[in-house]
Amino acid sequence: MVISVPRLVIAAPSSGSGKTTVATGLMAAFASRGLAVSPHKVGPDYIDPGYHALATGRVGRNLDAYLCGAELVAPLFGHGARGCDLAVVEGVMGLYDGAAGEGELASTAHVAKLLRAPVVLVVDASSQARSVAALVHGFASWDPEVRVAGVILNKVGSVRHEGMLREALDESGVPVFGALRRVSQVDTPSRHLGLVPVAERRAGAVDAVAAMASQVREGCDLGALLALARSAPALSGAAWDVAEALVSSPPPPLPVPELGGSAPKPPVARRARPQTPDGLKVVAVAGGPAFTFSYAEHAELLSAAGAEVVIFDPLRDEQLPEGTGGLVIGGGFPEVYAPELSANAALRRAVVALAESGAPVAAECAGLLYLSRELDGQPMCGVIDAKARMDERLTLGYRDAVAVSDSVLAVAGTRMRGHEFHRTVVEPGAGAAPAWGVRTPRKRVEGFVQQGVHASYLHTHWASEPGVARRFVERCLTS
Repeated sequence: MVISVPRLVIAAPSSGSGKTTVATGLMAAFASRGLAVSPHKVGPDYIDPGYHALATGRVGRNLDAYLCGAELVAPLFGHGARGCDLAVVEGVMGLYDGAAGEGELASTAHVAKLLRAPVVLVVDASSQARSVAALVHGFASWDPEVRVAGVILNKVGSVRHEGMLREALDESGVPVFGALRRVSQVDTPSRHLGLVPVAERRAGAVDAVAAMASQVREGCDLGALLALARSAPALSGAAWDVAEALVSSPPPPLPVPELGGSAPKPPVARRARPQTPDGLKVVAVAGGPAFTFSYAEHAELLSAAGAEVVIFDPLRDEQLPEGTGGLVIGGGFPEVYAPELSANAALRRAVVALAESGAPVAAECAGLLYLSRELDGQPMCGVIDAKARMDERLTLGYRDAVAVSDSVLAVAGTRMRGHEFHRTVVEPGAGAAPAWGVRTPRKRVEGFVQQGVHASYLHTHWASEPGVARRFVERCLTS
C-alpha cells in the first residue's frame, strides 16, 4: 500500500519569517481553484490549524514526531490527506529546530524527510540583499536528505530589492517561487500564547485568510508550486486507520515504581446521574472560544471506541449535553474568559455533579484550570482542590511522562509523551493523587487523579496510545 498525495512543506530559517502567512495563503489560494487541500502543521501547535481549516474547509491536523513517534508521521499524514489533491504542511520554528536536546527529532526537517516532501523556504528578506544566497545555500546544503527545492521571499521592499534578491539566488541555483511585498499587512493579532484563535475572532480571521490568499496569488507562481508538490514520490505503507489503531493498541502495561506518587484514594459514595436511554454513550467535549485546543484524532478515537461525541460551549450552555456519560475538556484560554465561565454557575454545578457521580472526566491545561476552585480569584467548578492564577513565566516544552496513578485514561506505568504550554500556575490543595511523573526537564509529579477525574497541564496525543480513548469510553459504560 502507498500514500501518493502531492505535498509541500513550508519552512523558514527562523520563527517570525512568515510561514503561517505563506502556508495559509497557499492553502486558501489552491482551495479557491477547486483543489481539495489537506492542511497540516508540524509540532504541537493548536492555533495555526484553526486558520488552516478556515482556508481549506478541512480539519487542520498536526504532525508531531515527538508526541506520536516518527513511525506515525506518514500514516497520520495519509489519514488526514486521504482523497485530497494536495497537502500543504506548515513547519515549526526554524527548519532544523526540534525537541530540545534531541537533535533533529520533531523538527520541520525531520518531518519533511519522513514525508519525502520538497521544502519551500520562506525567507524574511527585509534586511538583506546578496546575503540571501548564502543563507539559502546554508540551509539547502546542511542536510543532503532534506530537499530544499525553492524559496519564497517575504517582506521585499521594492521591485529593485526583489531584482537584487533574485539575481543573488540565480547564482545559487535555488529557484524563487514568489516574492511578497513588505507593505502588505495581514491582521493576525497575537497575545500571551501566540495568535488569537479563529473561534475568538471568526469574522476577522476570515478576512485575514482572504488577505493571505490574495498576497500569495499576487506574489507566487502557483503553477510551479503545484508541479513541485506533484514531484514528491509515493510513500510506502498504509494511512492510519482509527478502528485498526484501537484494535491493535497493546494492553496496558504493568505498573512500575518510578517517580513515586501516592496511591489513588479509595472509592467514595457516588451521586446518581439522571438515567439515559439504553446504549447512549455521550462524551461531551468542551469547545467554543474558551476551549479551542484539541487534536482531531481524539474525537475520532472516542467515536470509534463507541461514544457519541457532542461539542458544547461552557460560555453559553447551561447544561451538559443530554445523556452525558463522560467529559473531555481540552486546552484553550479560560484565563481570558474567567468572568464569563464563572458566571455560568448552572454548568459549573452540572460538571461537579458529573464528577461526583464517578463518570470519567479528562482535562488538559485549560480544563485543569476550569476544574479548579478558582482562577484569578473567579470561582470555577471546584472539582479539584486547587487555585489557579496567571503567571509572568511561560512554561513551554516537550515532556516525557509516566502515569503514576491508575486513572480513567491509563494504568500506572503507562508511558506517554506530552507538551506543556501555559502562563498559569496551579497551587494544589489536598485530596488527589498525582497524574504524571514528568522526567523532562526535571523529575517531578504533576496533575490530579481522583475518582473518575484526570486533570493535568500535559497535552498528549492519543494516536500514540489509542488505548486511552478505549479505556475512557469503557469507563463511561461502567460508571
